[in-house]
Amino acid sequence: MRVSDDRYTRDRLRFDLAMRLIRHEARTCTIRLWTGLSDDRIRKLYRSYVEERARTDLPRHRGKSPRQTAFFFRSPDLHFEAAQLASLYLLLGLLGASPAGVESRYRIGAIESGVLLCRAYETYVDLHEPARISFEHAWFLLWALARHTEIALARCERCEGLRLRDVLAGRDAPCAVCGAPSAPGLRRGC
Repeated sequence: MRVSDDRYTRDRLRFDLAMRLIRHEARTCTIRLWTGLSDDRIRKLYRSYVEERARTDLPRHRGKSPRQTAFFFRSPDLHFEAAQLASLYLLLGLLGASPAGVESRYRIGAIESGVLLCRAYETYVDLHEPARISFEHAWFLLWALARHTEIALARCERCEGLRLRDVLAGRDAPCAVCGAPSAPGLRRGC
């Protein structure tokens, strides 16, 4: 039996994705959600491949994952970075635009979707040094945008940039790029 046999490819892809998520400091529950690996197997991967071989110790975050959309509106810079991350989700096909707004195109537990999520986050990190949005917040942003009950995407009427809109807020935050308030909903083919 060879490790390269087709029947082992799926398992190897799951382990590769788990290692990628560990490097992004994802919580165990997030890694389990995207890979289907057990908590015990994830901890063993961390101990075997990260603690023993890495010179820098990657922190393991404990507790619940972030679940507050207000995080993305704390400052204009953070709002802008979150909008850029949302744009990456659209570009990579994790989200899709429809006449009704944004629709989910990712599948939780699908290796391909997990890899695209990692690619979007890695691109975001390359654009913003240091990154203000953690991987866990990035995953929450994708999930919240797909649900569009608390947060949605909007176009700025002035600069036509893509921005986030707090659905539950009484008023919209100004556009992080030009300072203009946004119009609700997506327009012009976004």
